[in-house]
Amino acid sequence: MAIEHEVETTGLVGWIDRRFPMTSTWKKHVSEYYAPKNFNFWYFFGSLALLVLVNQIVTGIFLTMNYKPDATLAFSSVEYIMREVPWGWLIRYMHSTGASMFFVVVYLHMFRGLMYGSYRKPRELVWVFGCAIFLCLMAEAFFGYLLPWGQMSFWGAQVIVNLFSAIPFIGPDLSLWIRGDYVVSDVTLNRFFAFHVIAIPLVLIGLVVAHLVALHEVGSNNPDGIEIKAKKGPDGIPLDGIPFHPYYSVHDFMGVTVFLFIFAAIIFFAPEMGGYFLEANNFIPANPLQTPQEIAPVWYFTAFYAMLRATTDPFKIVLMIIVALLGLFALVRARGKWKLGLPVLAVLVVLAMAFTESKFWGVVVMGGAVISLFFLPWLDRSPVKSIRYRPFFHKVFYGIFVLAFLTLGFLGTKPPSPASTLIAQICALIYFAFFLGMPVWTRLGTFKQPPERVRFKPH
Repeated sequence: MAIEHEVETTGLVGWIDRRFPMTSTWKKHVSEYYAPKNFNFWYFFGSLALLVLVNQIVTGIFLTMNYKPDATLAFSSVEYIMREVPWGWLIRYMHSTGASMFFVVVYLHMFRGLMYGSYRKPRELVWVFGCAIFLCLMAEAFFGYLLPWGQMSFWGAQVIVNLFSAIPFIGPDLSLWIRGDYVVSDVTLNRFFAFHVIAIPLVLIGLVVAHLVALHEVGSNNPDGIEIKAKKGPDGIPLDGIPFHPYYSVHDFMGVTVFLFIFAAIIFFAPEMGGYFLEANNFIPANPLQTPQEIAPVWYFTAFYAMLRATTDPFKIVLMIIVALLGLFALVRARGKWKLGLPVLAVLVVLAMAFTESKFWGVVVMGGAVISLFFLPWLDRSPVKSIRYRPFFHKVFYGIFVLAFLTLGFLGTKPPSPASTLIAQICALIYFAFFLGMPVWTRLGTFKQPPERVRFKPH
């Protein structure tokens, strides 16, 4: 028996409902959207990501009212916002802190999905939309980072855009097209401003809506990895589900309250966060004639930056050997000519690596680290979703993966050295081995049998 969504037929609400599905939409996606009753702490971060997105949009609108996307006025306009505009300093710090907190909650949200198998069938598209949001968020942060027109903003943009010049054949023209000039200039600032304020936010909002619609179509996952829609009562309501409103709206309100305390504490007492949220060099006007002693991205890019920096000529040889071995392994497993695609691809990649510079393959490694996330639903072959019911060594692998990623993030904030480069190379290999080995190691071991119904203990 399907759940019927009754709507108002009288008064103002009824007048609207006859012309727009307001009440039915509210019931379908909020008050009568049944979520598993065993959500825990890790399920705060999805709603917190939505909260921070709203914060970024609202504060961004107020900042654009006084910001000047002009190379001669941009830095001064930011100072004007900080010193002269009423409460301008608060709006600016809410926006800069919000940028970092956005990545904090998104990283934790993705980690929860990784732990509980939220990318597994039937939520592959939910995960793909989420990864697209992450990629879009990285682009939004990159374009916005140039806007203060400080030393680190200017030179960071110069370095990142120059990376595209390493792409064979089209690289120099591509980097010139992105900048709009031979160096980062007023033209670059204007187009980055347009992308940051208009283009990327429109795509981001569309992806968030698609992510939520896809989620509500298949239903939310839970720590046990059990599909609650498989067991419904006579009224069509999942036996292990509860309405999102009021139960989880109140539940999320508690998480929002704690988050806002932390958010406010950072804004009022440590908006720079020791140089991780706002670098000291970005309080100095951009000077094309003076390069900072050390150019490094903001903390949320440092793990990928460390992989880029670790891709040296010796490391490229190591990658060539690994690709050749993978191709040989695929050749051994081939059972016919139609399965020779991977070995042939491996040969082509090795030849390409032999005749191109390591700088280009650093870009490939950095991009591949992000793109790998998209394929997670098809790489994981485990018979169970949640980490709760997997073998112990699976949990060890997850822990090593997280440790490697955090180590890369830390190394990306430090000046390069032979020792740190070696550690970064090892951690990069661990990162990719985690994904490439998934079809094999996720099948191994003794798995626990998940329960028939979700396990729930009241708080």
